[in-house]
Amino acid sequence: MRKYILRTHGILGILAITMITTFVGCGKAHALQPEAATPDAASVTTTPTAPPALTPTATAVPTKTPTPTVAPTEAPNEILPLKDLCSEYFSLGVGMNGSSLGNQTLNIDKYKELSLIHFNSCTMTNLMKSSYILDKAGSQKNAKAGSEEPALSYATIDPTLKWCAETGMKMRGHTLVWHTQAPDWFFREGYTDNGAYVNKETMLFRMESYIKQLLTHVQAEFPGVIYCWDVVNEAVEPSACDPDSFFMCRTENAGTPNPWYVTIGQDYVEMAFTYARKYADPDVKLFYNDYNTFQSPKTAGIYDLCKYLNDKGLIDGIGMQGYWGIKYPDTILLKAAIKKFAELGLEIQITELSVSIDTENEAEFKKQAQKYADVFKMLLDLDTQSGGPANITNVTLFGLVDHYRTGDTTNSRIFDKDYEPKPAYYSIRDVLIKK
Repeated sequence: MRKYILRTHGILGILAITMITTFVGCGKAHALQPEAATPDAASVTTTPTAPPALTPTATAVPTKTPTPTVAPTEAPNEILPLKDLCSEYFSLGVGMNGSSLGNQTLNIDKYKELSLIHFNSCTMTNLMKSSYILDKAGSQKNAKAGSEEPALSYATIDPTLKWCAETGMKMRGHTLVWHTQAPDWFFREGYTDNGAYVNKETMLFRMESYIKQLLTHVQAEFPGVIYCWDVVNEAVEPSACDPDSFFMCRTENAGTPNPWYVTIGQDYVEMAFTYARKYADPDVKLFYNDYNTFQSPKTAGIYDLCKYLNDKGLIDGIGMQGYWGIKYPDTILLKAAIKKFAELGLEIQITELSVSIDTENEAEFKKQAQKYADVFKMLLDLDTQSGGPANITNVTLFGLVDHYRTGDTTNSRIFDKDYEPKPAYYSIRDVLIKK
């Protein structure tokens, strides 16, 4: 079995070694298989930076072949591709941040280069949500012509999908149905701001059309890139729920009505999965995604919902968001929730891992690193590959670089604004090596 060690010589040094080294690996049957890169494909316009001598490509996540053995080293600053270190257990994802085409991380060469080194899955943190895809003017034009079909625009998602197709990076689709970042006019007569809410039959038609159009587009234009979808996001909320709902269906969010519930009722969750299953390619997995999944009774509500969907063959996995702090939640709570969900036999993914700190100093960064280490150790121990009960198939860090643009105050990522590894990178690396 071939052993390898990468020395710290910056991004270009890592890229050069990545390009000339062949990794032979193995993984669980559910591991991703990125497609080969297309070196002559056109690229999107990017922020000027010093271009690398080599074009990085994503290393395929292996399945059922011998795994490379990473030789532990006493040099504390070794830089190793994280995605290769965890390939036996789960794929490793990164958030592609940005709230517009102008400020998205896809425009930053260094961000893309580092992502391809360490990750084999990505998630668009904003630009794939319905508020960016639904075309108001086009929808109103359809309504005036007597059609309830919503109009969609793919301008915010196609550049990233194209980059994924060219480099072999896979993507989690995020998200199809969510009460937030869904424009209110989408639920109203004539697609207008002041129209009455449409009836259930009309809203179900619009939901199905939206899901059909979006899935058909990405599967036809970028086949194989999206391997799973967060079909419904954050529909369980014990503190703001329908008291007659068996899974505590959310009725509002901070005083704002949940428009999916208003127009359809709690059935909106099941119908979203029904339509997604109808139009998704057979190998695309369907997930329910939520935050605070470790809190009781929310754990119970999510379990009941996903059991119901699983009994109908509509769901493949549960996404557990990870907006956590250095002290909370305790890993005991996380373990209990993961074990509970594992009873359903569904895949489990950590979809938005983001451990924040209050003050940016050396002591806090060390505590942050320890939290990341604790989380990864827990996940490795619980995974079926270690003999645990949970089929954990992906862990996604919801960003890569702190303060990647002016105005970004996030400090939860594992590389600093200069693209240098933080203590959190090394703590994750060390846990993966020791395992």
